Amino acid sequence: MGATGYFSHPTCALHEMGAGHPECPERLGAIEDRLLISGLDMALQRREPHAASLADIELAHGRMHVAAMRGLSDVLREDLVAGGPPYVSIDPDTLINAHTWNAALLAAGAALEATDAVLAGELENAFCAVRPPGHHACRDKAMGFCFFNNVAIAAKYALERHGLKRVAIVDFDVHHGNGTEDIVAGDERILMVSFFQHPFYPEGGSVSKAANLVNLPVPAYTTGMDIRELVDAMWMPRLFAHKPELIFISAGFDAHREDDLGQMGLVEQDYAWITQRVKDVALRHAKGRIVSCLEGGYNLSALGRSVEAHLRVLADV
Repeated sequence: MGATGYFSHPTCALHEMGAGHPECPERLGAIEDRLLISGLDMALQRREPHAASLADIELAHGRMHVAAMRGLSDVLREDLVAGGPPYVSIDPDTLINAHTWNAALLAAGAALEATDAVLAGELENAFCAVRPPGHHACRDKAMGFCFFNNVAIAAKYALERHGLKRVAIVDFDVHHGNGTEDIVAGDERILMVSFFQHPFYPEGGSVSKAANLVNLPVPAYTTGMDIRELVDAMWMPRLFAHKPELIFISAGFDAHREDDLGQMGLVEQDYAWITQRVKDVALRHAKGRIVSCLEGGYNLSALGRSVEAHLRVLADV
């Protein structure tokens, strides 16, 4: 079997949104600690990504959105020199600091370089331990802790730059990937499958009726066994029929029963099971090629254990 890549960058830990914010730099530290304790670190090929180009980010985002993010970052840095506040607020939950712009470019860059390496056959699959996350970032709007949509950018990149015909996006975050939906709805080359707690953030859940979306809203307190049944019944037939040449995962671990940002009941074994089902499709149709990117997951212990379970399946250890 091929190797599993692990893409991360120190700058991703410099982006932060204030004391007490759940989407904090310690999330990456919790994952690193778990990899060391478990010995899984030895099974991964570590790589440090470069920043994504603006041209690649604009595969999924409007030029004005990218320019606005850059402009806000420039103004913030100038204000800081003059003794101004350390943050600019995008919405009540989403702030940028002096490092956010670079961290966001590196998070997207990790997804792109993982895509390159997997398609080149250097790696069989890859996990991007990056922040800020991406799946709430719409084509023209940052929101929900997200600035650029790492997975959507990488999916468009695989199609436009590598000439793939079909890819899939699997999103198992507790929150609906509204940004990804906004970017990919109606693009028949991309099949997006997801489940999410509903009603919940973002307001309304899925709004598109596009044929390339399989969105499964589930109530609070849904268990892992319920999710497994839904995945087998609703996701798997569509994924096998789509025959993706590469699968992207928006890997949010906040549907874990210990995570206070959601009210669902998944545990580590459920994430391992879902990952194996996705891997089954990848092995059948995509030469095993998977690129997974960190999204949510805010209970640090549960996050570390869940990422370990996810990576054990990817790395086959």
